[in-house]
Amino acid sequence: MASKSVFILLGSNLGDRQLLVNQACRLMEERCGKIVAKSLLYESEPWGFKAEHWFLNQVVVVDTEMSPDELMDELLAIEIELGRDRTTPHEGYVSRPMDLDILYWGNDLVVEKQHVIIPHPRLHQRRFTLLPLCDVAPDYVHPILKKTNIQLLDECKDTGIVKIL
Repeated sequence: MASKSVFILLGSNLGDRQLLVNQACRLMEERCGKIVAKSLLYESEPWGFKAEHWFLNQVVVVDTEMSPDELMDELLAIEIELGRDRTTPHEGYVSRPMDLDILYWGNDLVVEKQHVIIPHPRLHQRRFTLLPLCDVAPDYVHPILKKTNIQLLDECKDTGIVKIL
């Protein structure tokens, strides 16, 4: 399989957030592919739920030869290795030491499977995703919505606080 650029959102609001983001990047480089770009680090209030601690977010671009299923499995394994508990059932969003979401794959891949959906179905609704995404790919065109990340950010109705760390 040829190498593809994959956009991945990192999020952490439990523990040493900056250390966890750095560890996730190191593990992705070891197991998934070369990180070729990183956004600035952002701090954002929790989205969709109340939590004591704010999130640290970053978007990285990874060149990988893995399939979407293989990469998703590896990202889930990294989340668990960094302390995420996926064994306790819960409704809605919860605080977590690490969350890794695939946002985009290559130039235009669209995938809809049970545990892999690309592009991420809510990326256009979230400032904490769009701001770092615009750092690394402002002119990237969403393969379904047919708008650039800058256009999506301009149209985003999310009023949550997101600031550069």
